[in-house]
Amino acid sequence: MKTLMILILALMMGISQATAHGNSMTGKASWYGPGFHGRTTANGERYNQNASTCAHKTLRFGTMVKIINLKNKKTATCRINDRGPYAGGRIIDVSKAIAKKLGMIASGVARVAITIIR
Repeated sequence: MKTLMILILALMMGISQATAHGNSMTGKASWYGPGFHGRTTANGERYNQNASTCAHKTLRFGTMVKIINLKNKKTATCRINDRGPYAGGRIIDVSKAIAKKLGMIASGVARVAITIIR
């Protein structure tokens, strides 16, 4: 079921921007922080920019994913607790804490690989 959801998402976003393989996909990630800190996420939690969380359009809340920044090979693990991203061509939004681990604070956007852990 997860594979089917990832494939559907990849098709919706255009294969040139997102590619799905089994329980993984590649595409662009962005991060969100101070302006959203303390607001309610789609699953009802308060957003904490210092927590290891992320937003995805279709993956089930609570899904754990491993993210690899394809440029610098830095990795991070986070939990889906919100919906998004809503900026064109992006497959995942990560918290500021995850963006730091991935080394993408300055760039704001990075090409990543996402793998579903559980």
